[in-house]
Formats: sequence, C-alpha cells, structure tokens
Amino acid sequence: MQTLIESNTSLILHYKAIMRLILASGSIYRRNLLERLQLPFSVQSPDVDESPLPNEAPAALAQRLAISKAQAIASQHPDAIVIGSDQVAALGSLCLGKAGSHEKAVAQLQQLSGQKVVFHTALCVAQNTHQEVVNVLTTCHFRELSRDEIENYLQFEKPYDTAGSAKAESLGIALMQSMQSNDPTAIIGLPLIELSRLLRQFGLNPLASPISA
Repeated sequence: MQTLIESNTSLILHYKAIMRLILASGSIYRRNLLERLQLPFSVQSPDVDESPLPNEAPAALAQRLAISKAQAIASQHPDAIVIGSDQVAALGSLCLGKAGSHEKAVAQLQQLSGQKVVFHTALCVAQNTHQEVVNVLTTCHFRELSRDEIENYLQFEKPYDTAGSAKAESLGIALMQSMQSNDPTAIIGLPLIELSRLLRQFGLNPLASPISA
C-alpha cells in the first residue's frame, strides 16, 4: 500500500511539473522542436533587447540572451520551469544576425561562401532563482557558393529570420560541405539532447511515464 501511495504521489508531482513548463520564445522552429519531447507546454514570448553589447563575443551574446529570455518569463511565473534559448552565428569573432531582407541575405551568404561558421546555440532552463545554462556548438563549413545558387536558395526558402541565412534542417543543408555537433537539433535552434538532460535536473523527465502513440 505504501509503495502504491508513493507511486501515485510521484506521478501526480510529475504531471504537475509538466503543466508548469513554459517555452520563452516566439519561434515556431523551437516550438516544433520542443513538441518532440511529448511534454505539454505553453509558449510566452519575452520582451528582450537582442542587441549585442560593445565587443561582446558570440558565445557570451548567445548565453546572455538565453538567460535574459528565460528570466524574463520565470520572474512572472516563479513556480514554472522556463526554457530560454538563443542562437548566434559567428564568422571568426564577427556575430552574424538575422538578415531580415533578401539583399542582406545575399550579402551574408556571399560572405559565408567557402568559410567555417560556428553556430552558438545557448540554452537556459530556469525555475525561480535556480538556472542552468549551456552553449552547444555547431561548426558548419560552407561550400563555395555561386550567385545563382544563393539566389535560387533564397527564393525557395526565404530564411530571412534565421541567423546566417541558412536553414540546415531544410534545403539549406545543400549549402554545406560539412557539419559537426554533439546535438543535431542545436542548429535548428533548440538542442534537445542538452534540454532533456537539464529538464531531468529539474525533476522533469520526458520518459518518466508511458507515452501515447
């Protein structure tokens, strides 16, 4: 009887934790990725200035913004487990943001042609004042790209809301010569291997209960 009570209590606490999971992002890409973990969650977009600080390194920028996004929502929901993430593409020490327009995307991909680009995907999981932060690196070697290839890619994909103007989860993979990362979902915007590890530290295991097919 005691074991049954403890089991039921554990299950109740598990589901209560699930219902307090919040993704601090308006990104449809991160939302789609988080859905893979089969955990109910809500979405709330934080109001965070994403401008880099003077001389701020790419890794520092990505981590600062991930923390700011998570804390902005966690401060409003102190009992919730909040996920914040940010991605910065770096060509050497140069931070590459979202192009925002076709012309800027053309210039960005011309700049990246034949180059090694490191994508810093920072992740922060926060609950009240407790937070855990990681930065997952993805190193991409871009092919030598012709102007026609760049134009054809941009006309098809229109990746103007993506750092580096390349969506590796779609046709943008054809821009690459090679790619290395410990987490294949990091390049899309939310590193699920690291996220699963951090969620377990907060007592929320995606595999803790049976999953419906």
